[in-house]
Amino acid sequence: MRRGLVAVTVLAAVTGVACGDGSGRDVVVEGTPPATPYGGPLDIPTKALDEDTPQALRLRSGAAGRALECDGEMYAGEGPDGWSRRDGGDTPEEGLRLYFDMFEPEVPRSGYRVEHKDADRVLYSFDVGGRTKVAVVVARDQKDRPGWGPETNASCDPAELPAEFTNSSWYEVWTDEHGERQPVARIHTSVGAEHCGWQKARFLALGRGADARTYVRDPDDVLEPGMLNAPYDGDVRMPADAHDTGYRYQDWQLWLTDDRATAYVRTPDGVEAWPSAKDGVGCM
Repeated sequence: MRRGLVAVTVLAAVTGVACGDGSGRDVVVEGTPPATPYGGPLDIPTKALDEDTPQALRLRSGAAGRALECDGEMYAGEGPDGWSRRDGGDTPEEGLRLYFDMFEPEVPRSGYRVEHKDADRVLYSFDVGGRTKVAVVVARDQKDRPGWGPETNASCDPAELPAEFTNSSWYEVWTDEHGERQPVARIHTSVGAEHCGWQKARFLALGRGADARTYVRDPDDVLEPGMLNAPYDGDVRMPADAHDTGYRYQDWQLWLTDDRATAYVRTPDGVEAWPSAKDGVGCM
């Protein structure tokens, strides 16, 4: 799972005897098959690379990654991970529950459907609008992994998941000027980590990889001096060379200058200047 400068709110773990995720909904449902269900092999070899590019995620997530039907790029994907003899489940569904307990993924924990299966593997999918957004392959009695457990998993960007799920997650999903949800990997905001005393600050993440930038709204100066490249200013004049990015969150509008040194957020009360965070800043 990805981690930024904020604490991730982990959903409550699903126990082996629960009927669902605590919401009254079943972990596995009958569901309606998608128009083009995955019909390929479930035992595709995986390859782990020390990077998080979409290509690397696809290589290490095997059949799960190939079963996705994302509108954009794959967001997360993992390959085989061992489980102990006492952890393996007696059924494929118990193997799916073990996936939630082992990985604590940032995905829904109910509403999965059996999309494909063979003698020793089952592909579970979580669908939105008839398209697979989360895929988990569980396997039985693999080497040093007795019983049923998670073999590979993959998911699309959280912005492609239902709003009822993302509204209770740690990230805040932005839209464009037309109201279209934007990928979390492209832009999102989040409240600072409580265990670091940063909950009065807000972090704006733009992009990923080498081009990623993080900006901070810190009106109460909860971050230590030296963590930011400039002070936060809650009342500034919009620079003449700033342009509207089109990104929106509720009544906020994001503006940037070409150097992207500061994020200018237009609100109903005026314009705020959110400075960029220095490289390596994080809450441990």
